[in-house]
Amino acid sequence: MKNSSEKKGRKITILGAGNVGATIAYTLTLKGVCSELVLVDINKPKAMGEAMDIRQGISFCPSVNVYSGDYEDTKDSDIVIITVGIARKPNQTRIDLAKTNVNIMKSVLPEITKYCPDAVYVIVSNPVDILTYTVHKYGGIPKKRIIGSGTMLDSARLRSIVADRLGVSADSIHAYVFGEHGDTSFAPWSLTTIAGMSMFDYYRSINRQVNPEMLKQIEVDVRNAGAQVIAAKGATFYAIALSVKRICECILRDSKTVMTVSSMTDGIYGTEDVCLSLPYIVGADGIISRIKVNLTPDEDEALRNSSKALKAIIDELDI
Repeated sequence: MKNSSEKKGRKITILGAGNVGATIAYTLTLKGVCSELVLVDINKPKAMGEAMDIRQGISFCPSVNVYSGDYEDTKDSDIVIITVGIARKPNQTRIDLAKTNVNIMKSVLPEITKYCPDAVYVIVSNPVDILTYTVHKYGGIPKKRIIGSGTMLDSARLRSIVADRLGVSADSIHAYVFGEHGDTSFAPWSLTTIAGMSMFDYYRSINRQVNPEMLKQIEVDVRNAGAQVIAAKGATFYAIALSVKRICECILRDSKTVMTVSSMTDGIYGTEDVCLSLPYIVGADGIISRIKVNLTPDEDEALRNSSKALKAIIDELDI
């Protein structure tokens, strides 16, 4: 039986036609996630070119009406994906980057919310937690309909690294990254399961011991994964596009899937008034509910430290 909550129109708008926005558009089209896709960018020829390039290959994939346009063309979108902003420059501080992208976000919000007041907003621009908070504060949108891509990709990277070390499929591993999408993110290892067993029980079952130093190194590898790609090819866009595609599928299909996405914490676990990633159930209306998991004292402290780091940035920028 078809889920009555499933979105009917399946229209998606992408703000920003740079590497990330264009790759998300291509991925959504290739997988037939939506029936209508609008690309909007301040550089109109760029948005037009990306839309044309994708549209010319439509006969090889599910039929999607892909086009570029202005804010007026975004009307009645089910999902608005925001990728606007600048990439970090070599000598630019994290704070300077955040300040610039916060201002860009504040400038586009009145325009897009005017035409898409009922859409679910998926924030991808970095720093994603800070910009998700900005949308909460200035967008006038119910918080359940604001989702930051958060640590979705970090969690996928974590599962991939653990799978490689153990020689098992990543599909057999449930592991998550919580907190900031950035330097203070962490893996709550107590929640990691492999083949239905806790990670620690699984290691014992194969006569191996969990090495704390190994766990620390895995977390470092996860945090550095994006930087390694940037060092090698200049930017990251394929993996984030796939993770955003998954978020959109869950919204349009009302799949009620557990995801580590960024949203307001509302003080849970003693956190600050910030947006960071925790496990949420995602469906047609955006965030349906938060799952409160039991953390160890060390994990609890790591989460609070992550929220404090984000709150310091918010306070410094006076958002």
